[in-house]
Amino acid sequence: MSEAPVPPERIVARTSSLGEGMTVARVLPTRGRRMIGAWCFLDHLGPVDFPAGQGMHVGAHPHTRLQTFTWMIEGEILHRDSLGSEQVVRPGQVNLMTAGHGISHTEDSVTPGARLHAAQLWIALPAAVADQPPAFAHYPVLPTWQAQGCDWALMAGSYGEHTAPTQLHSPLVGLEVRCDRGATVTLPLRADFEYGLLPLTGGLAVAGETWIANELSYLAAGRTAVTLQMQAGTRLLLIGGAPFADPVTMWWNFVDPDLASIRAYREAWQAQSERFGSVPGGEGRRLMAPPLP
Repeated sequence: MSEAPVPPERIVARTSSLGEGMTVARVLPTRGRRMIGAWCFLDHLGPVDFPAGQGMHVGAHPHTRLQTFTWMIEGEILHRDSLGSEQVVRPGQVNLMTAGHGISHTEDSVTPGARLHAAQLWIALPAAVADQPPAFAHYPVLPTWQAQGCDWALMAGSYGEHTAPTQLHSPLVGLEVRCDRGATVTLPLRADFEYGLLPLTGGLAVAGETWIANELSYLAAGRTAVTLQMQAGTRLLLIGGAPFADPVTMWWNFVDPDLASIRAYREAWQAQSERFGSVPGGEGRRLMAPPLP
């Protein structure tokens, strides 16, 4: 007889500051779960209605050896980076920035006082490609379909007969399932992937237990499917991937196998090294790195 799957693990998001009065629900990393596949960071931003004249404004900051991945749900965010990229990401679209050797960027609300809702993630790059030149890509059209009474959108990887165009360097999947009415939904899974199921709105039941918004259900590798009872108004984010093999150290906005390299990245950023360049228009809003522990 096959063994019963490992029960889901509950990860409750913690509130974290994004700067300038903006708070987010931070789901990854946590003390108990650092990564899901190569996904090494997950912030749920909003939904938030800014007061008139206000919005999200994140000053210039650096990254190394990762990809930043923005999935827009409501509102618009303007991305600018040290490559000279300038791109608004709108609902149903993805901005994907590959930091590689080093890059810096800013993020700003487009319309003051507007509603904002997004998921922002990082993907750790495998050692073989982690030091590549930085790059930026915008994906305005992604696979969408309807099934099991829900609307589906594929942000990353392949799922069933669908494949997203987003350029990745590890076996991953990123999927949104929106259920306006209550429904029972069965998700086919890859046995070699681990997964995280995060209700962004609403809630769902997995294996007889209920998860509400900003509570992630972690599923260890070994499952080929999971059945969910989704409440009306649920917007589910599913991320998954093959367990990441390379060592990963994360501190502030940097990823590297060891702390010594991260210390060097911090010093380079503080010294305004050409490694990270500068963001046109963002020179006066440059974030300083916190002290190392």
